[in-house]
Amino acid sequence: MCNGILGKKIGMTNVFSPDGRLVPVTVVQAGPCYVTQIKSEKNEGYNALQLGFGEKPLSKVNRPSAGHFSKSGSTAFTTLKEFHVENLEGYELGQPLRIDMFKVGEKVSVSGISKGRGFAGTVKRHGFSRGPETHGCRNHRKPGSVGCSAWPARIVKGKKMPGHMGVDRKTVKNLEIIDIRPEQNLLLIKGPVPGPKTGILEIVRTGRK
Repeated sequence: MCNGILGKKIGMTNVFSPDGRLVPVTVVQAGPCYVTQIKSEKNEGYNALQLGFGEKPLSKVNRPSAGHFSKSGSTAFTTLKEFHVENLEGYELGQPLRIDMFKVGEKVSVSGISKGRGFAGTVKRHGFSRGPETHGCRNHRKPGSVGCSAWPARIVKGKKMPGHMGVDRKTVKNLEIIDIRPEQNLLLIKGPVPGPKTGILEIVRTGRK
């Protein structure tokens, strides 16, 4: 059984739990996703389903992509993602997958591309401490010494320094599903998830409750 689905982040809100607690949740439009390719261990060396999310006309893609999408239907998709499965029985091209595969209370891992923060210094980017805020001090937010003296006389690869922050793939594990609304294709997941509003997310069941 496929244990994952693609979705789009809508935003955050609060809901009340049955015991009266106010729980912060992220609203995700999860699916419907459609099977665009079935990969088998015989042909590709592993079993997986390629799922498409976000419909768009075939006229909006190039001819190779249009030929690929036409095998599973008459619609193209903005996002494609593979999900490994143990058994391919019961799956066919063009089959829709919806959020009824999940249950309230299940744990899921959510992956997405984090928000872009532009160019950032070491204090914001890596959590460095500031220098003294006293009279005469000229080192407030500078990274400090980064060299290696006479040997190796260069900056070591991987040194934490100022640079571009964000736009990285992030995964938050073991988030609880608070509510499922199949008629609207909405998942309410406890807590924040990576990415901006309308960002594409991968939601995978972890098997924990």
